[in-house]
Amino acid sequence: MATIREIITGRPVVTAAAGDTVMHAARLMVEQNIGAVAVIAEGQLIGVFSERDIMKRVTVEGRDPSRTTVGDVMTSNPLVVSPDESCGNCLVLMKQHGFRHLPVWDGKQLVGFLSLRDLLLREVEEKDGDLRLMRDYIHATPGS
Repeated sequence: MATIREIITGRPVVTAAAGDTVMHAARLMVEQNIGAVAVIAEGQLIGVFSERDIMKRVTVEGRDPSRTTVGDVMTSNPLVVSPDESCGNCLVLMKQHGFRHLPVWDGKQLVGFLSLRDLLLREVEEKDGDLRLMRDYIHATPGS
């Protein structure tokens, strides 16, 4: 199975600051068509802010998204993965911890952000490739 590096290479990393309003971060997420952003302070990853955070910690609690900051409602101290981590291991981590997004950290900086959708699409592409190879093999084999 592929590594995370193969999925995130060439993608922009979208981030928010802890002091940004929820409204600002939500607009950014809509504009970029993403479900979460990494929250960065002084070059360090301090949290993840996701659609789930908006629902659980803003909407349900009746907070004003134009006054509430991302830092007040983000998920702090997120689990990170290396760019060389396998897709399979990331799927296991996401299932075990109930995450749908994982920041990718190379030991010094944030290099990407991974979603469950990214992993599932990669798995479907790999299975599709395997099926094509099998079909081609069957059609090329005499007597089949």
